[in-house]
Amino acid sequence: MRHRRRPAGMQNNGTAHIAAVAARLMAEDGLDDVELAKRKAAHQLNLPEWTGLPSSQAVYDALRTHQAIFQDSEQRERIVIMRTEALYWMELLAEFHPYLTGSVLDGTASSYSMIDILLYPDSDKDVEIFLLNQGIEYEFTKPRNDRASAVLQIEQDDLITNLVIYPSHDERVVFRKHDGTVRERAHAENLRARMTIDAAF
Repeated sequence: MRHRRRPAGMQNNGTAHIAAVAARLMAEDGLDDVELAKRKAAHQLNLPEWTGLPSSQAVYDALRTHQAIFQDSEQRERIVIMRTEALYWMELLAEFHPYLTGSVLDGTASSYSMIDILLYPDSDKDVEIFLLNQGIEYEFTKPRNDRASAVLQIEQDDLITNLVIYPSHDERVVFRKHDGTVRERAHAENLRARMTIDAAF
């Protein structure tokens, strides 16, 4: 028995609704995994498993809309604070080729988000020795992917920063998200320029 295909307009409205609910889960409940947010949104809406899910970009667009409507001034302040913290660590760890990535960079970070900084040292131990010499406490956490060799987590001023360590030869590797789009990253100079532009508006 063949299933009747729903009109395109209904499909677009359905995925837009899922994207909106997924965005709310990320903004208000602290979910930082967009794929998980999409599945939870579909479940909350009591949709069947075969329902088509929106693209990750659609969810991020919905997240920005949600934050602009419900958290505008709060969101702007949060991003400034988190980017300033990220810049502090990037300048301190400059010798390890740091890059900011994730929600703090793209401006969608929630109050539950962490700062993700990628490092490319010659050796993992170099970063650990540096932190120990600076008297900086850290904890090991499990890497989210197989390419990262370690994650050192630092908590300061109620902000959590993940130092995600990759082999030095991976600095030229382009990482992609689940939907195939390039995972953006920025070094300190790019971040400063972005903060300057944002401050002008």
